[in-house]
Amino acid sequence: MSQTTQSLNAAHRATVRGLKKKNSVTQSNRRSARTTVVVVPRAGEPRDGAIETKKSQAIVEATTTHPVRQSVEYSFARSGFSAECERALNAQINVEYNVSYIYHAMYCYFSRDNVALKGFAEHFKKESLEERAHAEQLMDYMNLRGGRVELQQLLPPQTEYDDDIKGCALYALELSLSLEKLNNDKLCELHRVADASGDAHMCDFLEGTMLDPQVQSVREVSEMVATLLRMGPPGDGMAAWHFDQTLQNA
Repeated sequence: MSQTTQSLNAAHRATVRGLKKKNSVTQSNRRSARTTVVVVPRAGEPRDGAIETKKSQAIVEATTTHPVRQSVEYSFARSGFSAECERALNAQINVEYNVSYIYHAMYCYFSRDNVALKGFAEHFKKESLEERAHAEQLMDYMNLRGGRVELQQLLPPQTEYDDDIKGCALYALELSLSLEKLNNDKLCELHRVADASGDAHMCDFLEGTMLDPQVQSVREVSEMVATLLRMGPPGDGMAAWHFDQTLQNA
């Protein structure tokens, strides 16, 4: 091999080594550039550390304020439902059942063969079922809020509704009016308990579901009493019979 050829080969090898070294330095600089990139958050955006801290505070607050009991003996849904509201709801359930019980006794009385006022019988049967439905609405709400329904003793209603002066029809309607007004008073009292406990949801439930139908019931029975009195004097059997026919045809 000539001296010229050897010189050219040596120069070529030196050039290749120089290119490899340059490429190695360039790749190293790129890796270094990638590892030193700093992402600056935009104005108003929290840094990653701040986000993690905020989440942790929320978790701590939630688990401290509303710990979940590890037992099915307790309600998992109960939140902001006071013991006072629970007791008051149970008392109102008992009121609704007692009124329903009385109306059912009235239904049985007017269904007798020696009374035979079928319109009154069907009216009071409907009222009995309505009051029972109100009790069940309150029971459903109690379960919704995580309370516990405690049914109480029912007082036995009277079985006779005849009156020597007013007659059975007027006496029963006036008693019904008194019961509806009492029920309305009890619902308003229940609302006051909920309001005093700061239970906005229970107040909304009573206002939207219970109170308006109860006021309407008071008005309906009031008109029935007024109509019967206009049809004849208290105790007038013919007026009671005509009113009963009106109820049957309603």
